[in-house]
Amino acid sequence: MVLSALLIRQQQKYRYWLLGLGLALAAAVLLSLQLGAVGVGIEALWRPVSALEQQVFWQLRLPRTLLAVLVGASLALCGAVLQVLLHNPLAEPGLIGISSGASLAAVLTLFFSARLGLALPYWSLSLAAFAGALVVTGLLLALARRRLGQGALLLFGVAVAIFANAILTWLLYLADDASLRTFLFWMMGSLGYGQQLSFWWWLPAVLTLGWLMGQGRRLDLLALGENQARLLGLDVHRLRPRLVLAVCLLTAFSVAMAGVIGFVGLVVPHLLRLLAGGRQHFLLPASVLAGAALLTLADVAARQALAVGELPIGAVTATLGAPVFIWLLVRRHAGA
Repeated sequence: MVLSALLIRQQQKYRYWLLGLGLALAAAVLLSLQLGAVGVGIEALWRPVSALEQQVFWQLRLPRTLLAVLVGASLALCGAVLQVLLHNPLAEPGLIGISSGASLAAVLTLFFSARLGLALPYWSLSLAAFAGALVVTGLLLALARRRLGQGALLLFGVAVAIFANAILTWLLYLADDASLRTFLFWMMGSLGYGQQLSFWWWLPAVLTLGWLMGQGRRLDLLALGENQARLLGLDVHRLRPRLVLAVCLLTAFSVAMAGVIGFVGLVVPHLLRLLAGGRQHFLLPASVLAGAALLTLADVAARQALAVGELPIGAVTATLGAPVFIWLLVRRHAGA
């Protein structure tokens, strides 16, 4: 009886958390749609506006807001899954090398197009980043199928990141002044790239996001340990490559659409676990809502901080979230 009452109370707590995060996301989306250099907002949905205001709202502001929601949700969900998959509460998408591979491919494309004087189409960077992420994904899947364990995946990711950073350092050193700013902006993240692409680019990410959201029960078993999960009937060797592939695809999409945005996949699921518990059927949707809200608010800050231009969104996410993360960790360990 007592156990049943505790479970009901916990379910109610999870519902309140999800409701609060959903309201926070709705408020962030409304704020993003409302603020900008042109004075048009959600009223464009029901009242006549000028041709310029229609173009700003439907072709710039709305796609950018939706992209912030999708990228933030993808990065946070990837972090939540990786923290279970690798049994590491500080795991995040960049840790296994996918972000590094995607970033390197994009910067290589920028570098050689500038050297050869080629005018590449706007979608070429996203395509190059996605291809770089897929190369790393193929290597990760090969490791996962060989059953080398999560330690091998982590070491591989660290090795890829070190190698990619070394090549990126050379490229930054050799780049001219005109290319250097573009390199750095890509490496620190910007939603300005992906908002120019058609919505069909987003479809694989939406489908993958939906599939991962349905893996809460299996991830709860996996969190108990691989041996315990096998005893409870989970096919770990079949599930793990699928989870790795899904995480890789979402990370590849995020980097291809918005450059390298750190911190979201690391901090959002970790903070939710500290504040509300670690059951995956709650943590996965909560991470999606919180990650989407965080990146949407960070994009608003990036757009509004400067009178002309915008800040790199990766710098904004780190600036906003790092102090909160440090405070919560200190508070938790001080009370332990």
